[in-house]
Amino acid sequence: MTIDLKNLTIQNTHEALVRGDFTVRELVEAYLNVIQSRDGDIHAYLEVYADALQQADLAQEIIKSGKSTLLTGIPFALKDNILLKGKIASSGSKMLENYHATYDATAVARLKKEGAVFIGRTNMDEFAMGGSTENSAYGATKNPHDITRVPGGTSGGSAAAVAADMALVALGSDTGGSIRQPASFCGLVGLKPTYGGVSRYGLMAAVSSFDQIGPITKTVTDAEIIFTAIHGKDEHDGTSISETTYTPQRVGKTKPVIGVPYEFLKANSGSEGESGIDRDVLENFNQSIEHFKKLGFEVKDISLPNISNCLPVYYILNFAEVSSNLARYDGVKYGFNKEGKDFKDEYFKTRAAGFGTEARRRILLGTYVLSSGYYDAYYNKANAARTLITNDFHTAFEKVDIIITPTTPAPAFKIGEKVSNPLAMYLEDIFTVTPNLIGMPAMSIPSGFSEIEGKKLPLGIQMVARHGDEKTLFEAGKIFLGEK
Repeated sequence: MTIDLKNLTIQNTHEALVRGDFTVRELVEAYLNVIQSRDGDIHAYLEVYADALQQADLAQEIIKSGKSTLLTGIPFALKDNILLKGKIASSGSKMLENYHATYDATAVARLKKEGAVFIGRTNMDEFAMGGSTENSAYGATKNPHDITRVPGGTSGGSAAAVAADMALVALGSDTGGSIRQPASFCGLVGLKPTYGGVSRYGLMAAVSSFDQIGPITKTVTDAEIIFTAIHGKDEHDGTSISETTYTPQRVGKTKPVIGVPYEFLKANSGSEGESGIDRDVLENFNQSIEHFKKLGFEVKDISLPNISNCLPVYYILNFAEVSSNLARYDGVKYGFNKEGKDFKDEYFKTRAAGFGTEARRRILLGTYVLSSGYYDAYYNKANAARTLITNDFHTAFEKVDIIITPTTPAPAFKIGEKVSNPLAMYLEDIFTVTPNLIGMPAMSIPSGFSEIEGKKLPLGIQMVARHGDEKTLFEAGKIFLGEK
Protein backbone atom coordinates (compact mmCIF):
# COMPACT_ATOMS: atom_id res chain seq x y z
CA MET A 1 0.00 0.00 0.00
CA THR A 2 1.01 3.64 -0.50
CA ILE A 3 1.14 5.88 2.57
CA ASP A 4 0.92 9.65 2.07
CA LEU A 5 4.00 10.51 4.13
CA LYS A 6 3.99 14.18 3.17
CA ASN A 7 0.70 14.87 4.94
CA LEU A 8 1.19 12.74 8.02
CA THR A 9 1.09 14.30 11.47
CA ILE A 10 1.42 12.59 14.82
CA GLN A 11 -2.33 12.82 15.40
CA ASN A 12 -3.53 11.47 12.05
CA THR A 13 -0.82 8.79 12.05
CA HIS A 14 -1.94 7.64 15.51
CA GLU A 15 -5.56 7.49 14.35
CA ALA A 16 -4.60 5.52 11.23
CA LEU A 17 -2.55 3.03 13.26
CA VAL A 18 -5.36 2.50 15.75
CA ARG A 19 -7.89 2.03 12.91
CA GLY A 20 -5.57 -0.42 11.21
CA ASP A 21 -5.19 1.57 7.98
CA PHE A 22 -1.55 0.46 8.07
CA THR A 23 0.77 -1.14 10.59
CA VAL A 24 3.78 0.41 12.28
CA ARG A 25 6.01 -1.94 10.25
CA GLU A 26 4.43 -0.72 7.01
CA LEU A 27 4.88 2.88 8.12
CA VAL A 28 8.54 2.41 9.02
CA GLU A 29 9.16 0.48 5.79
CA ALA A 30 7.71 3.43 3.85
CA TYR A 31 10.22 5.78 5.48
CA LEU A 32 13.07 3.30 4.95
CA ASN A 33 12.19 3.14 1.25
CA VAL A 34 12.42 6.93 0.97
CA ILE A 35 15.75 6.88 2.80
CA GLN A 36 17.04 4.30 0.34
CA SER A 37 15.95 6.34 -2.66
CA ARG A 38 16.76 9.89 -1.48
CA ASP A 39 19.42 9.90 1.21
CA GLY A 40 22.25 9.14 -1.19
CA ASP A 41 21.81 12.71 -2.43
CA ILE A 42 20.91 14.37 0.87
CA HIS A 43 23.06 12.53 3.45
CA ALA A 44 20.74 13.23 6.38
CA TYR A 45 21.53 9.93 8.12
CA LEU A 46 24.84 8.65 9.43
CA GLU A 47 23.24 5.33 10.30
CA VAL A 48 19.87 3.67 9.82
CA TYR A 49 19.28 1.38 12.79
CA ALA A 50 19.20 -2.32 11.95
CA ASP A 51 16.49 -2.92 14.55
CA ALA A 52 14.06 -0.26 13.26
CA LEU A 53 11.57 -2.88 12.08
CA GLN A 54 11.93 -4.80 15.32
CA GLN A 55 11.09 -1.60 17.20
CA ALA A 56 8.08 -1.21 14.88
CA ASP A 57 6.80 -4.69 15.73
CA LEU A 58 7.08 -3.97 19.45
CA ALA A 59 5.12 -0.75 18.99
CA GLN A 60 2.46 -2.66 17.04
CA GLU A 61 2.00 -5.00 20.00
CA ILE A 62 1.35 -2.00 22.25
CA ILE A 63 -1.29 -0.74 19.81
CA LYS A 64 -2.92 -4.17 19.71
CA SER A 65 -3.06 -4.22 23.50
CA GLY A 66 -5.05 -0.96 23.49
CA LYS A 67 -2.41 0.82 25.58
CA SER A 68 -0.95 3.06 22.89
CA THR A 69 -0.34 6.79 23.25
CA LEU A 70 -0.08 9.46 20.56
CA LEU A 71 3.63 8.67 20.13
CA THR A 72 3.39 4.88 19.94
CA GLY A 73 4.84 3.77 16.61
CA ILE A 74 5.83 7.29 15.54
CA PRO A 75 9.12 7.17 13.56
CA PHE A 76 11.80 9.53 14.94
CA ALA A 77 15.15 10.61 13.56
CA LEU A 78 17.73 11.20 16.31
CA LYS A 79 20.57 13.71 16.25
CA ASP A 80 23.97 12.05 16.58
CA ASN A 81 24.77 13.72 19.93
CA ILE A 82 21.77 12.28 21.81
CA LEU A 83 22.42 8.90 23.43
CA LEU A 84 20.46 5.77 22.52
CA LYS A 85 21.71 2.80 24.49
CA GLY A 86 23.79 0.37 22.45
CA LYS A 87 23.98 2.66 19.41
CA ILE A 88 26.89 4.74 18.14
CA ALA A 89 26.73 8.42 19.08
CA SER A 90 29.67 10.19 17.45
CA SER A 91 28.51 13.82 17.70
CA GLY A 92 29.56 14.18 14.07
CA SER A 93 33.21 13.77 15.08
CA LYS A 94 36.01 11.39 14.26
CA MET A 95 36.91 11.63 17.95
CA LEU A 96 33.90 9.43 18.84
CA GLU A 97 33.45 7.47 15.63
CA ASN A 98 33.14 4.13 17.46
CA TYR A 99 31.60 5.25 20.75
CA HIS A 100 28.54 3.19 21.72
CA ALA A 101 26.15 4.76 24.21
CA THR A 102 25.90 2.88 27.50
CA TYR A 103 22.58 4.44 28.53
CA ASP A 104 19.60 6.31 27.11
CA ALA A 105 19.29 10.07 27.24
CA THR A 106 16.33 11.04 29.42
CA ALA A 107 14.47 12.45 26.40
CA VAL A 108 15.01 9.15 24.57
CA ALA A 109 13.94 7.11 27.61
CA ARG A 110 10.72 9.09 27.87
CA LEU A 111 9.96 8.55 24.18
CA LYS A 112 10.76 4.85 24.46
CA LYS A 113 8.22 4.64 27.27
CA GLU A 114 5.66 6.04 24.83
CA GLY A 115 6.57 3.39 22.24
CA ALA A 116 8.30 5.67 19.73
CA VAL A 117 10.43 4.13 16.98
CA PHE A 118 13.96 5.45 16.32
CA ILE A 119 14.87 5.02 12.65
CA GLY A 120 18.46 6.21 12.77
CA ARG A 121 20.98 8.86 13.82
CA THR A 122 21.34 12.01 11.80
CA ASN A 123 24.29 14.07 10.62
CA MET A 124 25.35 17.23 12.44
CA ASP A 125 28.11 19.80 12.75
CA GLU A 126 30.91 18.32 14.86
CA PHE A 127 30.12 18.58 18.57
CA ALA A 128 27.29 20.99 17.64
CA MET A 129 29.61 23.70 16.33
CA GLY A 130 28.52 25.39 13.13
CA GLY A 131 25.48 26.59 11.26
CA SER A 132 25.37 24.49 8.12
CA THR A 133 26.12 20.80 8.88
CA GLU A 134 29.24 21.20 6.75
CA ASN A 135 31.49 20.72 9.78
CA SER A 136 30.63 17.04 10.18
CA ALA A 137 33.57 14.65 9.99
CA TYR A 138 31.35 12.50 7.75
CA GLY A 139 30.50 14.96 4.98
CA ALA A 140 27.91 17.69 4.48
CA THR A 141 24.14 17.26 4.54
CA LYS A 142 22.17 18.92 1.74
CA ASN A 143 18.90 20.83 1.82
CA PRO A 144 16.02 18.78 0.34
CA HIS A 145 14.57 21.96 -1.21
CA ASP A 146 17.80 22.57 -3.16
CA ILE A 147 20.66 20.09 -2.80
CA THR A 148 23.21 22.77 -3.73
CA ARG A 149 22.39 24.52 -0.45
CA VAL A 150 22.88 23.81 3.23
CA PRO A 151 20.04 22.55 5.47
CA GLY A 152 21.27 24.69 8.36
CA GLY A 153 22.97 23.48 11.47
CA THR A 154 23.89 22.02 13.74
CA SER A 155 20.80 19.79 13.58
CA GLY A 156 20.81 19.83 9.78
CA GLY A 157 20.52 16.08 9.41
CA SER A 158 17.43 15.95 11.63
CA ALA A 159 15.75 18.79 9.72
CA ALA A 160 16.63 17.35 6.31
CA ALA A 161 15.27 13.93 7.33
CA VAL A 162 11.88 15.38 8.24
CA ALA A 163 11.73 17.75 5.25
CA ALA A 164 12.54 14.91 2.83
CA ASP A 165 9.93 12.54 4.37
CA MET A 166 12.64 10.26 5.75
CA ALA A 167 11.17 10.51 9.27
CA LEU A 168 7.90 11.84 10.59
CA VAL A 169 9.60 13.90 13.32
CA ALA A 170 13.06 14.35 14.82
CA LEU A 171 14.96 15.37 17.91
CA GLY A 172 17.72 17.94 17.67
CA SER A 173 19.70 20.04 20.10
CA ASP A 174 19.91 23.82 20.18
CA THR A 175 22.92 25.79 21.46
CA GLY A 176 22.47 29.06 19.56
CA GLY A 177 19.85 28.27 16.94
CA SER A 178 20.76 24.69 16.03
CA ILE A 179 17.12 23.57 15.93
CA ARG A 180 15.49 26.80 14.76
CA GLN A 181 17.87 27.71 11.93
CA PRO A 182 17.66 24.33 10.12
CA ALA A 183 13.90 24.28 10.74
CA SER A 184 13.69 27.66 9.00
CA PHE A 185 15.95 26.63 6.11
CA CYS A 186 13.94 23.42 5.58
CA GLY A 187 10.41 24.82 6.03
CA LEU A 188 9.69 23.19 9.39
CA VAL A 189 8.78 23.96 12.99
CA GLY A 190 11.68 23.94 15.46
CA LEU A 191 11.40 24.44 19.22
CA LYS A 192 14.14 25.41 21.67
CA PRO A 193 12.56 24.95 25.09
CA THR A 194 13.21 27.05 28.19
CA TYR A 195 16.66 26.26 29.59
CA GLY A 196 16.15 23.27 31.85
CA GLY A 197 12.76 22.48 30.33
CA VAL A 198 14.10 19.27 28.81
CA SER A 199 16.78 17.26 30.58
CA ARG A 200 20.29 17.42 29.12
CA TYR A 201 21.14 14.02 30.60
CA GLY A 202 22.47 11.96 27.70
CA LEU A 203 23.09 14.97 25.46
CA MET A 204 26.77 15.42 24.63
CA ALA A 205 27.71 18.80 26.04
CA ALA A 206 28.77 21.60 23.72
CA VAL A 207 27.91 24.68 25.77
CA SER A 208 26.33 23.49 29.00
CA SER A 209 24.62 26.77 29.91
CA PHE A 210 22.95 27.05 26.47
CA ASP A 211 22.20 23.51 25.23
CA GLN A 212 18.63 22.20 24.99
CA ILE A 213 17.05 19.18 23.32
CA GLY A 214 13.94 19.94 21.28
CA PRO A 215 11.69 18.70 18.45
CA ILE A 216 11.80 19.39 14.71
CA THR A 217 8.40 18.77 13.12
CA LYS A 218 6.06 19.75 10.31
CA THR A 219 3.42 21.27 12.59
CA VAL A 220 3.30 23.24 15.83
CA THR A 221 0.90 20.66 17.25
CA ASP A 222 3.45 17.89 16.69
CA ALA A 223 6.14 19.98 18.42
CA GLU A 224 3.81 20.48 21.37
CA ILE A 225 3.03 16.76 21.63
CA ILE A 226 6.74 15.85 21.71
CA PHE A 227 7.63 18.63 24.14
CA THR A 228 4.86 17.46 26.48
CA ALA A 229 6.33 13.95 26.42
CA ILE A 230 9.98 14.83 27.04
CA HIS A 231 9.91 17.92 29.28
CA GLY A 232 10.06 18.06 33.05
CA LYS A 233 12.27 17.63 36.07
CA ASP A 234 14.94 14.92 35.92
CA GLU A 235 16.97 13.71 38.89
CA HIS A 236 19.93 13.12 36.56
CA ASP A 237 20.10 16.80 35.51
CA GLY A 238 20.41 19.38 38.25
CA THR A 239 19.58 22.19 35.82
CA SER A 240 16.23 20.68 34.81
CA ILE A 241 13.12 22.50 35.98
CA SER A 242 9.65 21.49 37.13
CA GLU A 243 6.22 22.74 36.09
CA THR A 244 6.23 25.22 38.98
CA THR A 245 9.70 26.73 38.49
CA TYR A 246 8.22 29.58 36.44
CA THR A 247 4.71 31.05 36.61
CA PRO A 248 4.50 33.35 33.56
CA GLN A 249 1.74 35.96 33.62
CA ARG A 250 0.30 36.96 30.25
CA VAL A 251 -0.47 40.54 29.22
CA GLY A 252 -2.93 39.80 26.40
CA LYS A 253 -6.42 38.92 27.57
CA THR A 254 -7.66 37.15 24.43
CA LYS A 255 -4.59 36.67 22.23
CA PRO A 256 -0.91 37.10 23.11
CA VAL A 257 0.49 40.61 22.56
CA ILE A 258 3.36 40.63 20.08
CA GLY A 259 6.47 42.79 20.40
CA VAL A 260 8.80 43.67 17.51
CA PRO A 261 12.28 45.16 18.09
CA TYR A 262 12.05 47.44 15.03
CA GLU A 263 15.15 49.44 15.96
CA PHE A 264 17.28 46.28 16.02
CA LEU A 265 15.85 45.08 12.73
CA LYS A 266 16.49 48.44 11.10
CA ALA A 267 20.08 48.47 12.34
CA ASN A 268 20.67 45.12 10.66
CA SER A 269 18.82 45.82 7.41
CA GLY A 270 21.79 47.47 5.70
CA SER A 271 21.63 50.21 3.10
CA GLU A 272 18.61 49.57 0.90
CA GLY A 273 18.89 45.86 1.60
CA GLU A 274 22.45 45.63 0.29
CA SER A 275 23.72 44.00 3.49
CA GLY A 276 22.38 42.53 6.69
CA ILE A 277 18.86 41.14 6.42
CA ASP A 278 17.99 39.84 2.97
CA ARG A 279 15.27 41.84 1.18
CA ASP A 280 13.00 38.82 0.75
CA VAL A 281 13.39 37.94 4.44
CA LEU A 282 12.50 41.48 5.53
CA GLU A 283 9.52 41.64 3.17
CA ASN A 284 8.31 38.25 4.36
CA PHE A 285 8.70 39.33 7.98
CA ASN A 286 6.64 42.46 7.40
CA GLN A 287 3.98 40.35 5.70
CA SER A 288 3.99 38.01 8.69
CA ILE A 289 3.39 40.94 11.05
CA GLU A 290 0.43 42.02 8.92
CA HIS A 291 -0.88 38.45 9.00
CA PHE A 292 -0.71 38.48 12.81
CA LYS A 293 -2.64 41.78 12.85
CA LYS A 294 -5.34 40.41 10.56
CA LEU A 295 -5.68 37.45 12.91
CA GLY A 296 -6.47 39.85 15.75
CA PHE A 297 -3.07 40.11 17.45
CA GLU A 298 -1.93 43.42 18.92
CA VAL A 299 1.61 44.33 17.77
CA LYS A 300 3.84 46.76 19.67
CA ASP A 301 7.24 48.29 19.01
CA ILE A 302 9.66 47.33 21.80
CA SER A 303 13.15 48.39 22.81
CA LEU A 304 15.95 45.96 23.62
CA PRO A 305 18.87 48.33 24.32
CA ASN A 306 21.61 45.71 24.68
CA ILE A 307 20.56 43.21 22.02
CA SER A 308 23.28 44.40 19.60
CA ASN A 309 25.82 42.84 21.98
CA CYS A 310 24.27 39.38 21.85
CA LEU A 311 26.44 37.87 19.14
CA PRO A 312 29.87 38.74 20.62
CA VAL A 313 28.68 37.87 24.14
CA TYR A 314 27.32 34.54 22.93
CA TYR A 315 30.49 33.52 21.12
CA ILE A 316 32.82 34.48 23.98
CA LEU A 317 30.80 32.28 26.35
CA ASN A 318 30.41 29.59 23.69
CA PHE A 319 34.15 29.32 23.06
CA ALA A 320 34.93 29.29 26.78
CA GLU A 321 32.52 26.45 27.57
CA VAL A 322 33.51 24.47 24.46
CA SER A 323 37.18 24.56 25.47
CA SER A 324 36.23 23.20 28.88
CA ASN A 325 33.76 20.56 27.67
CA LEU A 326 36.03 19.17 24.96
CA ALA A 327 39.04 18.86 27.27
CA ARG A 328 37.89 15.33 28.17
CA TYR A 329 38.51 14.07 24.62
CA ASP A 330 42.21 13.28 24.90
CA GLY A 331 42.47 9.83 23.35
CA VAL A 332 43.42 8.24 26.66
CA LYS A 333 40.21 7.10 28.34
CA TYR A 334 38.02 6.45 25.30
CA GLY A 335 37.40 7.48 21.71
CA PHE A 336 39.79 8.20 18.87
CA ASN A 337 43.50 7.72 19.52
CA LYS A 338 46.57 8.46 17.43
CA GLU A 339 49.78 6.93 18.74
CA GLY A 340 52.76 9.14 19.52
CA LYS A 341 56.29 8.72 20.82
CA ASP A 342 55.24 9.71 24.36
CA PHE A 343 52.14 10.86 26.27
CA LYS A 344 52.46 14.51 25.26
CA ASP A 345 53.04 13.68 21.61
CA GLU A 346 50.10 11.26 21.60
CA TYR A 347 47.83 13.85 23.20
CA PHE A 348 48.65 16.51 20.62
CA LYS A 349 48.41 14.12 17.66
CA THR A 350 45.09 12.72 18.87
CA ARG A 351 43.43 16.10 19.31
CA ALA A 352 44.88 17.50 16.08
CA ALA A 353 43.62 14.56 14.03
CA GLY A 354 40.43 13.85 16.00
CA PHE A 355 38.93 17.36 15.93
CA GLY A 356 37.89 19.26 12.82
CA THR A 357 38.77 22.86 11.99
CA GLU A 358 35.84 24.56 13.73
CA ALA A 359 36.25 22.51 16.92
CA ARG A 360 39.97 23.36 17.07
CA ARG A 361 39.21 27.05 16.43
CA ARG A 362 36.74 27.22 19.31
CA ILE A 363 38.98 25.30 21.69
CA LEU A 364 41.85 27.70 21.00
CA LEU A 365 39.74 30.85 21.31
CA GLY A 366 38.00 29.52 24.40
CA THR A 367 41.29 28.72 26.07
CA TYR A 368 42.43 32.25 25.26
CA VAL A 369 39.41 34.03 26.80
CA LEU A 370 39.71 31.91 29.95
CA SER A 371 43.44 32.41 30.32
CA SER A 372 45.13 34.50 32.99
CA GLY A 373 45.02 38.17 32.09
CA TYR A 374 42.07 37.82 29.69
CA TYR A 375 39.44 36.15 31.90
CA ASP A 376 38.20 39.46 33.32
CA ALA A 377 38.49 41.32 30.03
CA TYR A 378 36.39 38.80 28.09
CA TYR A 379 34.60 36.07 30.06
CA ASN A 380 33.51 38.12 33.08
CA LYS A 381 32.40 41.05 30.93
CA ALA A 382 30.41 38.70 28.70
CA ASN A 383 28.62 37.25 31.73
CA ALA A 384 27.81 40.75 32.97
CA ALA A 385 26.43 41.70 29.55
CA ARG A 386 24.38 38.48 29.54
CA THR A 387 22.61 39.72 32.67
CA LEU A 388 21.87 43.12 31.08
CA ILE A 389 20.39 41.46 27.99
CA THR A 390 18.22 39.18 30.13
CA ASN A 391 16.94 42.19 32.08
CA ASP A 392 16.04 43.94 28.81
CA PHE A 393 13.81 41.01 27.89
CA HIS A 394 12.18 40.90 31.32
CA THR A 395 11.35 44.58 30.89
CA ALA A 396 9.92 44.01 27.40
CA PHE A 397 7.77 41.15 28.66
CA GLU A 398 6.02 43.52 31.04
CA LYS A 399 4.26 44.90 27.93
CA VAL A 400 4.16 41.95 25.48
CA ASP A 401 3.83 38.17 25.51
CA ILE A 402 5.87 37.21 22.44
CA ILE A 403 8.82 38.86 20.73
CA ILE A 404 9.21 38.08 17.04
CA THR A 405 12.06 38.45 14.56
CA PRO A 406 13.07 36.65 11.39
CA THR A 407 14.70 33.33 12.29
CA THR A 408 17.63 33.92 9.95
CA PRO A 409 18.90 36.99 8.07
CA ALA A 410 18.77 35.17 4.72
CA PRO A 411 17.50 31.95 3.11
CA ALA A 412 19.67 28.82 2.96
CA PHE A 413 23.05 29.61 1.44
CA LYS A 414 25.14 27.57 -0.98
CA ILE A 415 27.25 24.67 0.26
CA GLY A 416 30.84 25.93 0.53
CA GLU A 417 29.81 29.59 0.40
CA LYS A 418 30.63 30.44 4.03
CA VAL A 419 32.40 27.46 5.54
CA SER A 420 35.83 29.07 5.08
CA ASN A 421 34.65 32.40 6.51
CA PRO A 422 33.77 31.82 10.19
CA LEU A 423 32.71 35.43 10.81
CA ALA A 424 30.16 35.27 7.98
CA MET A 425 28.92 31.96 9.37
CA TYR A 426 28.59 33.35 12.91
CA LEU A 427 26.51 36.29 11.61
CA GLU A 428 23.89 33.79 10.47
CA ASP A 429 23.07 33.37 14.19
CA ILE A 430 22.27 37.03 14.83
CA PHE A 431 18.61 36.37 15.74
CA THR A 432 18.80 32.88 17.21
CA VAL A 433 21.57 33.17 19.84
CA THR A 434 19.66 35.52 22.15
CA PRO A 435 17.09 33.01 23.51
CA ASN A 436 19.95 30.67 24.44
CA LEU A 437 21.80 33.48 26.22
CA ILE A 438 18.75 34.38 28.32
CA GLY A 439 17.34 30.86 28.67
CA MET A 440 13.90 31.70 27.29
CA PRO A 441 11.92 29.42 24.95
CA ALA A 442 11.90 30.16 21.23
CA MET A 443 10.28 28.57 18.22
CA SER A 444 10.73 28.97 14.48
CA ILE A 445 7.69 28.47 12.27
CA PRO A 446 7.44 28.51 8.45
CA SER A 447 6.42 31.89 7.06
CA GLY A 448 6.84 31.65 3.30
CA PHE A 449 9.41 31.26 0.56
CA SER A 450 12.08 33.14 -1.34
CA GLU A 451 12.48 32.11 -4.98
CA ILE A 452 16.15 31.97 -5.97
CA GLU A 453 17.54 30.39 -9.14
CA GLY A 454 14.20 28.75 -9.82
CA LYS A 455 14.00 27.10 -6.38
CA LYS A 456 11.56 27.98 -3.60
CA LEU A 457 13.63 28.32 -0.44
CA PRO A 458 11.73 28.31 2.88
CA LEU A 459 11.73 31.24 5.29
CA GLY A 460 10.83 31.32 8.97
CA ILE A 461 9.93 33.68 11.78
CA GLN A 462 11.14 33.24 15.35
CA MET A 463 8.92 33.72 18.38
CA VAL A 464 10.40 34.15 21.88
CA ALA A 465 8.37 33.89 25.10
CA ARG A 466 8.91 34.24 28.86
CA HIS A 467 10.69 31.54 30.83
CA GLY A 468 8.44 28.49 31.04
CA ASP A 469 5.84 29.85 28.62
CA GLU A 470 6.04 27.40 25.73
CA LYS A 471 2.23 27.28 25.89
CA THR A 472 1.97 30.80 24.47
CA LEU A 473 4.39 29.95 21.65
CA PHE A 474 2.26 26.94 20.70
CA GLU A 475 -0.94 28.98 20.83
CA ALA A 476 0.35 31.79 18.61
CA GLY A 477 2.10 29.40 16.23
CA LYS A 478 -1.01 27.32 15.66
CA ILE A 479 -3.15 30.40 15.01
CA PHE A 480 -0.57 31.82 12.57
CA LEU A 481 -0.34 28.56 10.61
CA GLY A 482 -4.07 27.84 10.75
CA GLU A 483 -3.74 24.62 12.73
CA LYS A 484 -6.86 23.45 14.53
